[in-house]
Amino acid sequence: MSAILSVLAVNTLVSFKLKNDPKLRGIAVKGEISDISVSLSGVMYFTLCDESSSLRCVMFERSLSRLGFYLEKGMSVIAFGGIDVYQRGGVYQLNCTQLVPDGSGSDAMRLKLLKEELAAKGIFSKPKKQLPAYPRQIAVVTSPAGAAIHDIKSVVKRRFPCAVITLYPAVVQGASAPLSIKEAMHSADSSGADVIILTRGGGSNEDLSCFNTKEAVMAVYSCTTPVISAIGHEIDTTLCDLAADMRAATPTAAAELATPDIKALEREITALRSSVAGETAKRLSHAESLIAGMVSIIKAYSPGNRLEALKKDALYSRSVLPGLLLSRLSKLEAEALGYTRTLKSLNPYNVLSRGYAIIERRDGIVADSSLLKTDDSIKIRMRDGFVHAVITDNGDKD
Repeated sequence: MSAILSVLAVNTLVSFKLKNDPKLRGIAVKGEISDISVSLSGVMYFTLCDESSSLRCVMFERSLSRLGFYLEKGMSVIAFGGIDVYQRGGVYQLNCTQLVPDGSGSDAMRLKLLKEELAAKGIFSKPKKQLPAYPRQIAVVTSPAGAAIHDIKSVVKRRFPCAVITLYPAVVQGASAPLSIKEAMHSADSSGADVIILTRGGGSNEDLSCFNTKEAVMAVYSCTTPVISAIGHEIDTTLCDLAADMRAATPTAAAELATPDIKALEREITALRSSVAGETAKRLSHAESLIAGMVSIIKAYSPGNRLEALKKDALYSRSVLPGLLLSRLSKLEAEALGYTRTLKSLNPYNVLSRGYAIIERRDGIVADSSLLKTDDSIKIRMRDGFVHAVITDNGDKD
């Protein structure tokens, strides 16, 4: 007889067996949702059903917070997790760590999860590289059988015919497409091209799904060459579009983004040429005016011109100087004559002719009789000579 076990021991043993069975760990179970409930602690309980059976499931708060969509009864889902036993109730259940909608909804969920994963790694937020203004080499990664390469060649030939287009063939649909795109992008990035265009024409979501794979997205992200992504139609946006440096709605639009319009360049060159010619003429005119002014200054201050001016001044001075001298002499003679007359009128000796005399002594002319003393010798100057005398009496002053 076997040993008697407690209920808890049995449930613990069964739980241990189930948790350690590799076939029951990391499983995916498909079914429809029923009996949804969420506890106050944030734990969701639900049941997965199919035509003939049901499975109880539990999803804890941490996994539930990453659900990303609204769960409804009757929804077909795929639940990921492992089998465990709820020991208190003795019930086995699926400990669900992830839920995705089944079918097309499942694809959408997988795309959403991949987008979130890549966004968290900064794949879509990296600084975008500047497209070259005048590309010489354009690498195109696409199917050689598609219409995209022909559209691009036609646009480039019309807009910027000097650019060289090199095709790097890639499978752009199906299971082999992601690896093919990765290899073609690597070859294009190593070619020395100025810009890469990753493109294909329109198609269903399934047709474009290869551009929503991690291999294709990382191939775009890893390029050192600027990448333009033009996949599907304008309404289609793939993960490769988000990782590229520029997105175009169509292959034609991608070719337009990659190249300048040669006609616009010609108009710009013509306008620049006209502007340069006008500015050159303006600066030449200004320079000529400056030179003319400098020449005038040089001529005005040149030694030859200065000497010529001095010669003219000398000739002029020579011609007018005699007249000026005569005029000045006449004026001086008139002034001298006036001074002579004045001097003559003031000369004391001139009054001697009228009977006056000048009395002199040794120490000079005597102007006052009080200065004379008895026995002083004096000299009396008259009109025609001198007379010497001796004072015998100076008399009264009256």
